[in-house]
Amino acid sequence: MSNAIKPKKQSAYKIRGKFYDFSCALPALIFFVVFTYYPLVELFRYSLTDWNLMKDTYNYVGFKNYQWLFTSAVGWKKMSSTLSTTFIYTIGDVLGSCVLGMLLALLFNRMSNTFKVMRTLVILPRYVTVSASALVFLLMYNDSYGLFNQLLVAMGMEPVKWLTSKSAALPSVIFFSLWRSVGYSMMIYLSAIKGLSPDYFEAASLDGANGVQKFRYITVPLIAPTTLFLAVTGFLAAMKVYQTVDIMTSGGPYESTNVIVYWIYTLAFQNYRVDRAAAVGFIFFLILLVCTALTMNVSDRKVNYDA
Repeated sequence: MSNAIKPKKQSAYKIRGKFYDFSCALPALIFFVVFTYYPLVELFRYSLTDWNLMKDTYNYVGFKNYQWLFTSAVGWKKMSSTLSTTFIYTIGDVLGSCVLGMLLALLFNRMSNTFKVMRTLVILPRYVTVSASALVFLLMYNDSYGLFNQLLVAMGMEPVKWLTSKSAALPSVIFFSLWRSVGYSMMIYLSAIKGLSPDYFEAASLDGANGVQKFRYITVPLIAPTTLFLAVTGFLAAMKVYQTVDIMTSGGPYESTNVIVYWIYTLAFQNYRVDRAAAVGFIFFLILLVCTALTMNVSDRKVNYDA
């Protein structure tokens, strides 16, 4: 009799344990539903309306806003232009941050007090607010009395219109973003390099490998998961850039720095077309979702996690 009751007690314990595990995860699930999934549903719903902030009411118009976005000359031209600008900014920011961060991590991979101070100076811009640092760079980028142009003139070179020239505005914004983000990448790479086993490098030294070969064939492959982490998080952050562009260029000159999030802001709060802003925002979410999924799919086959 007791043997028949024992499996029932074990089954009850398992059900109770699963319920307990679910109850622990429930607050996080509620948080995601309320602050992530519900806003996405509402965003898609608004994209199916003709909501104009100048009017008190709105009506459902189906996929009219998506038709404007993909079939009209104005909508598609704006979409392709802002997307290309956003991707150029993202590639420059992510690639520069990863490459410079890795090189700085190799340079500062020493435990002396001098290098500790230098690491602190490099990572410090990460913790300065974007608004404050962008205002300082606005003064440094000034065409007349900016620090950068004064240095160029002192070296006998012509001054550059950093933020008022169509060709120089986007690289100037990317440089500012790199100044803020490279220290963070350096510290992440430095922690990954510190965690590598010295056995790999000792074996390579016995085989006659030099420093460049050790870096190429040992360090880079073993810190590939760190590179993936920085690439994915940096990609998502760079694609959503807004504050830097808003303060430094306002999307100009001639829309050369008009990234997609700033265009969404312009549609909603300057043109008062919340419906079109919602449509662009939802398409932008799908683009980020697809890019992230493709990146993770490639990483499963290309990235080595053995380290």
